[in-house]
Amino acid sequence: MAKKKNDNTAEIGFEEQIWKAADKLRGNIDASEYKNVVLGLIFLKYISDKFDQKHQELVDEGEGFEEDRDEYMAENIFFVPENVRWNVIAAAAHTPEVGKVIDEAMRSIESENDKLKNILPKNFARQELDKRRLGEVVDLFTNVKMADKGDSRDILGRTYEYCLAKFAEAEGKNAGEFYTPACIVKTLVEIIEPYHGRVYDPCCGSGGMFVQSAKFVERHQGKISDLSVYGQESNPTTWKMATMNLAIRGIDADLGDHNADTFFNDLHKNERFDFILANPPFNLKDWGGDKLKEDPRWDYGTPPEGNANFAWMQHMIHHLQPAGGRIGLVLANGALSSQTSGEGDIRANIVAKDLVEGIIAMPDKLFYSTGIPVSLWIITNKKAQPGKTLFIDARDMGTMVSRKLREFTDEDIAKVSGAFDAFRAGTLEEEKGFSAIATTEDIAKQDYILTPGRYVGIAEPEDDGEPFEEKMKRLTGEISKCFEESSRLQEQIKKNLEAIGYGM
Repeated sequence: MAKKKNDNTAEIGFEEQIWKAADKLRGNIDASEYKNVVLGLIFLKYISDKFDQKHQELVDEGEGFEEDRDEYMAENIFFVPENVRWNVIAAAAHTPEVGKVIDEAMRSIESENDKLKNILPKNFARQELDKRRLGEVVDLFTNVKMADKGDSRDILGRTYEYCLAKFAEAEGKNAGEFYTPACIVKTLVEIIEPYHGRVYDPCCGSGGMFVQSAKFVERHQGKISDLSVYGQESNPTTWKMATMNLAIRGIDADLGDHNADTFFNDLHKNERFDFILANPPFNLKDWGGDKLKEDPRWDYGTPPEGNANFAWMQHMIHHLQPAGGRIGLVLANGALSSQTSGEGDIRANIVAKDLVEGIIAMPDKLFYSTGIPVSLWIITNKKAQPGKTLFIDARDMGTMVSRKLREFTDEDIAKVSGAFDAFRAGTLEEEKGFSAIATTEDIAKQDYILTPGRYVGIAEPEDDGEPFEEKMKRLTGEISKCFEESSRLQEQIKKNLEAIGYGM
């Protein structure tokens, strides 16, 4: 008997189905461009689903308020005008005008919702976009049975996240502008534990740090509303992506009303935060340091003009809540040991102020954009263990999921975050080759170099239970047999050569 087909795409990999369908749209369009098409369509479906759900509730109430904008705004739901609702888009799916209909929907929704002004993509009518395939993607959205799953936010949120990762894979080196692998973000979140309070990312990309923070709260039976989210992004396209990503997740965020350079136009200049999470551009050279030499943020030393690593770090420390807050920061490994251009002095000053709670050396190949390994810095102005820093060497952890890409598994994350929990509680048992606790004085003796390998040492080889003398006797015997076999083969080769007139 043939297996009954499951027509609920949410249960058979809706994310993957959307990606495969969307991939057909690309044609001659660059991945960076058609990314906006796909993500914009996901967001449009999310807006439409939320509106339709509330609209039906108001119809059922029978009070005649189903077209009252205030009813939707009161629940943070975007209002969708009647002439551009999803049924109109679905009806146009197999017409040449489908692109124009979607563009008009985007413009109309922006005009009705101030929060979305100049956010939504309006490039669906472009000639290069295959309208037949665009219609097929619209059909996929139309046919998925969201009602069976309750709130569509989770499905569409997962789809948005899945497509971001796939776009990052497709774009390679350019992916670093908008995407930090979820496993890295999750590691930082599990360590700094943003249960409630103000969360900030000064270079927020597509908003992945905030999404994982919200997931952390949910996993611990908290409320997303207990988090206040603030961010900034310089790239205008990426800033729009972040706005849509957070809206789909139900996260009300202050990302400013425009994109802006964090160093030169700090949109949250007077704000202080409980938690700061960031993956700034690695070793950024042209960041304008020559114009910011007297900036009040440089409490620990003026960052070099040719590398923004310690400019980012000091910017974050500057924005940290003075009563106690935590920073989770991704940096290239050079920041751990560089002594050039005053970086060593800045690092020494930060360590001497007892701000560095922990350093984690991560494995290579975690990023789509680069194969180089990175380190995670955990910084706080209120240590649970004053005068001490936890070093973790996780370079041998993670699992290769492809020839070029490694993932930090949930088990890996749990081991690292568990070490921090034990460290803060004063119960950590150091593990040679993996973890070590160093005092500020210990670090000073190492010239304030923070490379974990200097502190954790090399793991002891596992004891196989075979006594040393017996093992050596066995191994030397095996080597002797190998030598004998080698000599025999040499003699045989010589005889064979002599037989054909090439004696040695």
